[in-house]
Amino acid sequence: MAKATIDDVAALAGVSMKTVSRVMNNEPNVRPATREKVEAAVAQLDYRPNMSARSLAGNRSYLLGLLYGIPSAHYVLDIQEGVLDICRPQGYELLVHPCNHQDPNITQEIVDLMRDKRIDGVMLTPPISDNMTLMHALKRMSVPFVRVAPTESKGLSPYVETNDQEASYDMTCKLIALGHTRIGFICGHPDHRAVTLRFDGYKAALIENDIPLSNDLVANGLNSFESGEACARKLLEKKSRPTAIFAANDDMAAGVMMVAHQLGIKIPEELSVAGFDDTPVAHQIWPALTTVRQPIQAMAKKATELLIKQLRGKDVQLPASMLTSTIIVRESTGVAPKKHS
Repeated sequence: MAKATIDDVAALAGVSMKTVSRVMNNEPNVRPATREKVEAAVAQLDYRPNMSARSLAGNRSYLLGLLYGIPSAHYVLDIQEGVLDICRPQGYELLVHPCNHQDPNITQEIVDLMRDKRIDGVMLTPPISDNMTLMHALKRMSVPFVRVAPTESKGLSPYVETNDQEASYDMTCKLIALGHTRIGFICGHPDHRAVTLRFDGYKAALIENDIPLSNDLVANGLNSFESGEACARKLLEKKSRPTAIFAANDDMAAGVMMVAHQLGIKIPEELSVAGFDDTPVAHQIWPALTTVRQPIQAMAKKATELLIKQLRGKDVQLPASMLTSTIIVRESTGVAPKKHS
């Protein structure tokens, strides 16, 4: 049987080809009854639009870009799933492009990518979402973009963020309420400025609870499991070790727990461990990790919605969309041991 065409759909639904196109592109101002007729005809005929013809007709590629810099498998997958949940029903495809955020030629690389692939619009994740040179280049090219968790020049574009600093503050206060006063903190990658807000929250909680900030209890990680291990050894091999360690992401927290197990330190009886992000590793390790559930997929969905609105000529109002993180308490945290509290 010959492949159905847009003319076939229009004839079966009793509408114009332009109306079919508007329904397929999920454009507004189509009557619900008309939309239902077109969708029924599409289903009956198993119609699949020709993407090449569609692109040529509209001078658009219907391709969105997702750029990320510091690799974190769980984060990227969650972002990607959130984007796809929105863009595919809207008739867009997705190109995922990893970047070396420290490469001095990154802006030219991305500009070339935009041109070569004819990408209609792009989403930028940390730390690329704070690359001002790139932002201005995209502006000059008139490429719509949305940023995820930027920390600089927030008025430059639509963006989506979560309450990193507040959530970190709350987690630290929760550990303090359990009797911990020697709370170690493992910072995230220094180029990931959104993650540095988590350190700010930790410091604010200590200050408010009259607990001195000790540099001996702070270690600098790189968002990886291996860096979490290295930082844990630095903190746990001290004569006066912390009774709790809060890591700026779950991968580093998992590294802490590995070292604690190797050193024979019981969790949570002798050491409480907390993380951030609530990635799958948080409930795959033992004991299950207390962490902050960051709404990564929800942020990705919202960012995609904002980007598609721009592509359809709609005004996207600032300020940002703020999505709230929540604390998830599991078995890795408990009351501070009396001899160390």
